[in-house]
Amino acid sequence: MSDEKKVNVYPRYPLINIFIYNGATALHYILGTVGIIMGFKMSPAAYVFGYLYFALAFLQMYVVMPLTVCPNCVYYRMKNGRCISALNVFSRKIAKEGRLEDFPNRAKGIFCHNNIYMASFIVPIIALIPALILNFSVNLLAIFLAVVGLMVLRIFVIFPKVACIHCCAKKECPNAQQMGI
Repeated sequence: MSDEKKVNVYPRYPLINIFIYNGATALHYILGTVGIIMGFKMSPAAYVFGYLYFALAFLQMYVVMPLTVCPNCVYYRMKNGRCISALNVFSRKIAKEGRLEDFPNRAKGIFCHNNIYMASFIVPIIALIPALILNFSVNLLAIFLAVVGLMVLRIFVIFPKVACIHCCAKKECPNAQQMGI
């Protein structure tokens, strides 16, 4: 008998998985934005940096990814397929089909999509450290801990247990390969 449990691969992710993935993403972006603005005393520069962070994070996830990454994914080609973010459905409406061979390129180069994606989660954590030092408050600490907690949740629960483990593209995906899935 094998110790490995049989894992279902989802050609069409359940809505609960999509909600968990996108909910954690949106919450991270929103709390990161609020933390940046609050942490730098709601100054004009804090508003600019906070909203700029939110805009860039949102755009890389919900515009750039469907335009550049999704068209190269197997989920784009599946008639009724729906990936963990459900962005393949949106991508089919706005982007031309790419090449499966180009899917691993999402992890190549310093400004590749994977690095920008991860930066969108790391930037508020880094920004909140000096904000906590300069303008400590219990609320700001709670936001910082929540953002760090969402990052930890993403890395140790969402990716390996909710998302990547069930993905049809995991054999081609550099993310899944890095995690040993």
